[in-house]
Amino acid sequence: MANHKSALKRARQNKERQLRNKSQKTKIKSIVKALEAAITEKSPAEIQEHIRLAQKAIAKTAAKGTIHKRTASRKISRLSRKVQVLKKAQTAG
Repeated sequence: MANHKSALKRARQNKERQLRNKSQKTKIKSIVKALEAAITEKSPAEIQEHIRLAQKAIAKTAAKGTIHKRTASRKISRLSRKVQVLKKAQTAG
């Protein structure tokens, strides 16, 4: 355990940041799961809403530094690709 005043403060700050980061990451996971569920149900209106929310949440989390910007870009890209593949399948079939 920290002994100095500055070390105690740093430990408090780290704990607060850890909780905030965990909350943001959990939020992203929940939104992505909702998008995945909408994709399996194949409801276009719901998918559009969820992809918009997912992209916004992931970008915001990356902007705050919780996740790396390239990680965010990769996640957004993969989700967008899934949605585009589904759209192509629906228009073709």
